[in-house]
Amino acid sequence: LTAVPRNYDPVLHPFEVPREYTRALNATKLERVFAKPFLSSLDGHRDGVNCMAKHPKSLSTVLSGACDGEVKIWNLTRRQCIRTIQAHEGFVRGMCARFCGTSFFTVGDDKTVKQWKMEGPEYGEEEEPIHTILGKTVYTGIDHHWKEPVFATCGHQVDIWDEQRTSPKCSLTWGFDSINSVKFNPIETYLLGSCASDRNIVLYDMRKSTPLKKVILNMRTNTLCWNPMEAFIFTAANEDYNLYTFDMRYLESPVMVHMDHVSAVLDVDYSPTGKEFVSASFDKSIRIFPVDKGHSREVYHTKRMQHVITVKWTSDNKYILCGSDEMNIRLWKANASEKLGVLAPREKAAMNYNQKLKEKFQFHPQIRRIAQHRHLPKSIYCQIKEQRIMREARRRKELNRRKHSKPGSVPFVSERKKHIVAVVK
Repeated sequence: LTAVPRNYDPVLHPFEVPREYTRALNATKLERVFAKPFLSSLDGHRDGVNCMAKHPKSLSTVLSGACDGEVKIWNLTRRQCIRTIQAHEGFVRGMCARFCGTSFFTVGDDKTVKQWKMEGPEYGEEEEPIHTILGKTVYTGIDHHWKEPVFATCGHQVDIWDEQRTSPKCSLTWGFDSINSVKFNPIETYLLGSCASDRNIVLYDMRKSTPLKKVILNMRTNTLCWNPMEAFIFTAANEDYNLYTFDMRYLESPVMVHMDHVSAVLDVDYSPTGKEFVSASFDKSIRIFPVDKGHSREVYHTKRMQHVITVKWTSDNKYILCGSDEMNIRLWKANASEKLGVLAPREKAAMNYNQKLKEKFQFHPQIRRIAQHRHLPKSIYCQIKEQRIMREARRRKELNRRKHSKPGSVPFVSERKKHIVAVVK
């Protein structure tokens, strides 16, 4: 290739920026035109989908548990169910796959923990669990260690189990209340986090059989998810419509408060890059948040979707799965306007160029308005408006109180610290 000399002197290219601006504007408009995130729905459950689990080794396999005790294994490439198990009486409260992907565990309302083979039974064989552990109380959640044959269940307390034994290795408790969910840290694999219904988030270390510390929030936390890239960062989904990203070393205030939902947040899951997470809410929508931003970059909803109970981000960072009340699992694109399938080299180059242009001009008013605009269901739109009025009223009241009080008697409290009650070590 012959070298093409190019003089970068801006005097010689007087229309470069206006030309780039027009291209960025067109790219932003086209992005909104092509934003069609919904791919398909996996239907087959006969009751609301209560929990989901990803296969650690296979991208196309996902497991789901319903409120009637049924567990289904789906093939995402064919978008159909490959196996159905009647696992429990009553709800399937939690499920997780073993780190090697050969088996998976389920817990249910019938006080049992069951281990199942990932492969279907041979011809003529019965569909039986490998192991069944009968507990004393109802288990509300389960998670498997990322490297060892150890798993944790929660309910009345957090129990750490060895796969070979029928009684827990150790039981961890702090306070007396039911625990909603428990999660192992994917990097520092001996760390656990759990959410209790007395508004606590408690951190445990498996190596010592005592809890580390806990943070008490204003309202109950439904579940938490660890960042797969930064060992000490986790995000908690709260009943007060917000999500809180904490650094476990400094629990006094969250790193970021993510506010956009208009109803309780029920589930949260990180993308494998650790830069974004997706949250599922009672307000019938799911939102994608960047970790370092307070507001969501994307909101997904359909007319038929009811309260979203569980959500998962696939391990290739391309898709999002959500399970909701009306018995469907929906498959979405993580990047709404992304073109699926094979891209030609020129197509790829053009996309990268457009992406860079959008980043360069992202703060220009017109481009920003087009990029941020989303159509919302009327119910969510009205509630957002109402909450804005309420927030403004609270702010005004605080200003008036400060104005008519002795100087310094009404302290300024930052938005991050407002929601924390106490940190106990």
